[in-house]
Amino acid sequence: MSKDKIEKTNAMRILERNKVLFVHRVWEQATSENTGTELATALGQNPDQVFKTLVTTTKSGLYYVFMIPVSETLDLKKAAAAVNEKSLSMLKAKELFPITGYVHGGCSPIGMKKQFPTVIHKTAKDFKTILFSAGKIGHQLEVSLDDLCRAVKFSLEDIVV
Repeated sequence: MSKDKIEKTNAMRILERNKVLFVHRVWEQATSENTGTELATALGQNPDQVFKTLVTTTKSGLYYVFMIPVSETLDLKKAAAAVNEKSLSMLKAKELFPITGYVHGGCSPIGMKKQFPTVIHKTAKDFKTILFSAGKIGHQLEVSLDDLCRAVKFSLEDIVV
């Protein structure tokens, strides 16, 4: 686990509480304008192994979380099918913080205000570990799927274009 003297995020505290081993990686120069691919490159990581966290909503106001490789695009039809919904739309950036407690570019699947159904793209199983936001821009967590399931329930599906 990371022993850095940094302010821990909710995601880090939850992983520690669940005794989940993780590696904390930081790109100090990151801003909300940087792409996930830029972040992966700055951290020296394979972009296919670095996942972005996307939040969607239904017309009836249900929320779903999807994690896909940073260089990929979420297929909303496949995503809707994965969660047995007719359709989904991306949550507007201005709604992200009130719903999740996270800002655009720093949204983690762990530690949201409420745990929403979560789907991770099936390629995550091809890696020993995956990286995703620690809940703060420029901060990433590296965790195995076997360990991640102790902190957040998820399914693996084909959800990209």
